[in-house]
Amino acid sequence: MNPWKGIKRIPRNIWLISGATLINRSGMMVLPFLTLYLTEELGETPGDAGLVLAAYGLGALITAPFVGKLSDKIGAMRLMQISMLGSGVLFFLFSFLENYWFIFSLSVLLAVINESFRPASMAFISDSVEAELRKPAFALYRLAINLGMSIGPILGGFLTAINYSLLFYADGITCISAGIYLLLVKWDLPQTEEDELEAKSSPAKNLPPVYRDWKFLYFLLAMVPVGIVMFQLMSTLPLFLVNDLGYAKTTFGFVIAVNTVMIIIIELPLNTLMNKWSDWKLLLIGSLLTGIGFGGMAVLHSMPGIIITVIIWTFGEMILFPAGASYAAELSPKGKRGEYMGYYQLMFSICFTLGPWLGTVIFEEFGSFTLWIGTFMFGLISTIMMLKLKSFVSNNA
Repeated sequence: MNPWKGIKRIPRNIWLISGATLINRSGMMVLPFLTLYLTEELGETPGDAGLVLAAYGLGALITAPFVGKLSDKIGAMRLMQISMLGSGVLFFLFSFLENYWFIFSLSVLLAVINESFRPASMAFISDSVEAELRKPAFALYRLAINLGMSIGPILGGFLTAINYSLLFYADGITCISAGIYLLLVKWDLPQTEEDELEAKSSPAKNLPPVYRDWKFLYFLLAMVPVGIVMFQLMSTLPLFLVNDLGYAKTTFGFVIAVNTVMIIIIELPLNTLMNKWSDWKLLLIGSLLTGIGFGGMAVLHSMPGIIITVIIWTFGEMILFPAGASYAAELSPKGKRGEYMGYYQLMFSICFTLGPWLGTVIFEEFGSFTLWIGTFMFGLISTIMMLKLKSFVSNNA
């Protein structure tokens, strides 16, 4: 079977929304360099700079369920347009601010506007593709994210050498460009806007809120341990490679490159090949591979050994996250998918908040061996919890 052949079946809407995501993510450079900007350009302390990032994370954490519900009310496409155009304006405004508390406040507002794109786009994808193609559709969406993220930070590094303000202009321009793209592109309306209007009068409108759907909440809870493991990538992994093993800082960049290249080349055909596999099985496999990959670093310390662990947990990532998004869409009733995807995004925000903090505390207090054994155990916890998901899927869509 040719895994690339099935990609042609992915609907046009998915390719178009992935194009908008690529435009947006190609300019994502403010957040990766924000702490450097605040400390080097404005003279803030590292602690105060970190607090601004925490404010952004808190804004995203609090608003995720509400923007998801707003997506159901006004339409996913409209919310995505507002998100991109509004974010672009705020990024330009950011470049003119020097007062710390203005920057702090604007970071919270930026999180509310900018992060509203995610649940809306995931709800849009869920409604625009049939169930058996959801995994490759979300894999294509992730491909656009990773391609963009491989461009933005690199370009941002060059721009910081010229003028930090260029970061805000570039990020603002790409956001506004993505917003204009969303406005001008001809979408397949029968699968999107008209369905959304129909959904507003569907029985789903009278269903209880997401926080009373215990099956969906259990799924989110099952994702938290493995999500915490994945966020060690940007927190404890570089500390482990440089401080514990004595590798050069460029080694971490190489590790990230291996992960990114694998995702770009393999994830989409892999998920196309597995598009008929049950989501719960893939969630189980993805959680197990993630736990084994990160846990393997407890004993594998040579560079070939580290690369083997990276390959293992990258396969886990490539299987886990498209299946997770697909399963979330499967559990969510039509007409409430924005709200459900908002809670799904909330789960990632919680993992982003807990993961780096918990990992660094364990690393500092108990050492790297305990940390990586802990990641294996967390991956195993998610794996065991995924077994129960088999009985949860119903024809909600």
